[in-house]
Amino acid sequence: MTATNAREDQKVHELLTGAIDIRIARDGTWYHEGGAIRRKPMVKLFAGILRRDDDGSFCLQTPYEKRTIIVEDAPFVAVEAMVSRAEEGQAVRFRTNVDDEVTAGPDHPIRVEIDAETGEPSPYVLVREGLEALIARSVYYDLVGHGRTDTRDGREVLGIDSGGCFFVLGEIADDA
Repeated sequence: MTATNAREDQKVHELLTGAIDIRIARDGTWYHEGGAIRRKPMVKLFAGILRRDDDGSFCLQTPYEKRTIIVEDAPFVAVEAMVSRAEEGQAVRFRTNVDDEVTAGPDHPIRVEIDAETGEPSPYVLVREGLEALIARSVYYDLVGHGRTDTRDGREVLGIDSGGCFFVLGEIADDA
C-alpha cells in the first residue's frame, strides 16, 4: 500500500466513524435528531448492528461504518416473560421490545441494581454480549410472583430459577 492509498483509507475511515444523533431512551424508544423512530422494522435493523465497546459506549457498527450513539440506560426493554416448568427445571424466556428472545440462565443472567436514593430496583437480563434489556416493571412484578425465597450470604432473598440458575430479585426486608 502506498502512502497516498494509506492517507485515502484514513480519510474514508474518519468519515465513517464518530457520533450520530441517535438516542435510546430508558423506555426503549429510539430517537433520531430528537424525533422518535416510529417504524419498528427500522428500529430492529439498528438494533441488529448495535454493539458495546470495551469503554462502555454504544455504537451502530457495520463492516464499513461505526457511529457512537447515546443509551440512557439499557438499549432494550424486556416487555414479556414466559415462565415454563419442565422435568429439567424452570425456565424464564424474555421477549424484548425489538422481538429478541432469550432464556435466563448462565449465558443470559438476570441482575438487579438498587437505586441508593430511592431503593427502587432496576432489573436487567443480558440479551447478547454487552447488551442488556431493562426488565419492564410489570414483567418484574410477574417474576416476583413466580419467585421463591432462599438464603444467600446470610440474607433472606426472593429470586427466580431459570436455566439451572437462581437469580436474586431482591432482599426480603426485615419488618422488625
